[in-house]
Order: sequence, then C-alpha cells, then structure tokens
Amino acid sequence: MLVRDAMSTVVLTIGPTHTLRQAARLMSARRIGAAVVHDPDTCGLGIITERDILDAVGSGLDPDRETASAHTTTDVVFAAPVWTLAEAAEAMTHGGFRHLIVLDDDGPVGIVSVRDIIRCWAPARRTVAAAG
Repeated sequence: MLVRDAMSTVVLTIGPTHTLRQAARLMSARRIGAAVVHDPDTCGLGIITERDILDAVGSGLDPDRETASAHTTTDVVFAAPVWTLAEAAEAMTHGGFRHLIVLDDDGPVGIVSVRDIIRCWAPARRTVAAAG
C-alpha cells in the first residue's frame, strides 16, 4: 500500500504569525494532529504538531503570544505519494516523529501519520491472524 492510499488530504496550512491558540483551535476543529506552516520569507514549509503546542503550553508559555514560527519544525522530512507505507514508517521511526507532509510537484497534497499507517495495516494483520 502507498502513502497516497493512507494519507489525509485535509491539509491545514497556517502562517508563521498564527498564535499557538489559533493553530490549536484550527487543528481541533478539523480533528487533525498537525498543520503545515508556510513561511515564504524564510524556509518555505514547516510543520507544527499537537505535541509542539502541548510542550509549549506545558512549559508555561502563553498560547496567545507564542507564534507558530517559534515552534515550527523546519528540518522536515517530506514523503512522496508513491512511497510505500513501510518507507513512511521507517522515515518516522528513524526521525522520531509521527507526521509526514506529503508533497507532489505542486506542493503539499496530504499528511500521513502513524495513526493513518496503523489503520491501513491493522485490518491486514487481523486477517492474517484469523487465517493462521
């Protein structure tokens, strides 16, 4: 199975000046765990996750003053839609993260998470177990 078969096509893109509260509100409304941060003045694309927001708030930072740019991961590993789920899982395991932005020639087309991969693999594993 390929990344394009598992990825969420709901890609929330925010700007670097969004506050953490704004980012959290938008992510919560869409029931997603990560947002693409687009900053054309610097590195281009980054990612902010629910964990980044949780860590900031948990350390006492003000979610109404802290901006996404201060908590964005810019050293991002991107996936291609034609990667296998095993390749995506390997990249996540090697990098220690749970989300990959999926890019094609036109830009972000999705995000694949560990949860997406598990959803795809779990039914196959149950079928194999039942047959054994």
